[in-house]
Amino acid sequence: MNDEFYMGLALSEAWKFQILTYPNPAVGCLILDENGQILSCKAHEMAGYLHAEPTAILFALCKKSEKFKDDFIKAYNAKFSSNIKEGEFGLLEPKFSYEFILNNHSNLLKNAKAYVTLEPCSHHGKTPPCANLLKELGFSEVIIGSHDENKIASGGGNLLQSAGVRVKFGVLKVRCDKLLEPFLAYQNGGFSFLKIAISKNGVASGGIITNEFSRTHVHKLRSVIDTLVIGGNTVRTDRPRLDTRLIKNGKNPDVIIYSRSDKFDETIPLFSVPGRKVSVQKELNIKGLCMFEGAGEFLKLAKEGKLANVKWLLIYQSSDFKNGENLRLDLNLKPLFSGNFGDDGYTWYEILD
Repeated sequence: MNDEFYMGLALSEAWKFQILTYPNPAVGCLILDENGQILSCKAHEMAGYLHAEPTAILFALCKKSEKFKDDFIKAYNAKFSSNIKEGEFGLLEPKFSYEFILNNHSNLLKNAKAYVTLEPCSHHGKTPPCANLLKELGFSEVIIGSHDENKIASGGGNLLQSAGVRVKFGVLKVRCDKLLEPFLAYQNGGFSFLKIAISKNGVASGGIITNEFSRTHVHKLRSVIDTLVIGGNTVRTDRPRLDTRLIKNGKNPDVIIYSRSDKFDETIPLFSVPGRKVSVQKELNIKGLCMFEGAGEFLKLAKEGKLANVKWLLIYQSSDFKNGENLRLDLNLKPLFSGNFGDDGYTWYEILD
């Protein structure tokens, strides 16, 4: 297998958490042992928790040693009065996990190789520096997709090279840079995307369309975005709640209703969701990370070139047929990544001019 193959696996893992890591970038990491066997392929899952590299390292160490795995789980649960299991390692307190790895790795990953979609960070933020962890564990080579242009976090490649680790940049660079596009955009003012759900035969109206796995993913997205934009006609017709009830402790996003009229029935559920602001805008003025919901209205505007700030489209497609009118996309779309939630499929697209 070549470097592009392994980086492709790391990219696919990172895409599963695209947007959910806001305000951090989506990052994936794959680790090979000294004999070229895959030990782990993991991603950063949520801001404030373990980055991709220590998550992948943790899984790799657990695969190499049952003792390490048992000791870590026991120590973590004792420290935080929790009951984590191995499959839940993505959402761990970073500092404790990082230090446990440093103090207990027993050179199990000496001469291992890491593939990372973004240059490992070199600074102490909410999480300790990933580049230093790779150095201290004796990795022989780190293959990197994208340079980190952030002045605070960059320099991980140099740190590794100065410690004698072989570093290779630019593997699948174009694809790794595309993965970073939302992160770079919201760092520089904002990023917006449109989400729609359709049946197997292309119907996007008439109540619930997708399965609970897909809807839970939507609620996770709602929980991290700054603003949700919905059309006035959709609000009046569907009377939505637009909350995050399918996930635990979800944050309900502020809502902008895009409408020429500011008259709405105040008993529509979205108006009574706690902890949110609802505003009506005739001309959109949005910042930060924003998700547009409502296929019919916004697709029409996108076709007319009136949603220039909406760069990507996320489509969930059910495996079930539904009665109704087929939705016509009529957009110039470039597929970026496809996955599945149970029997449903989903695809991220770039909207081209």
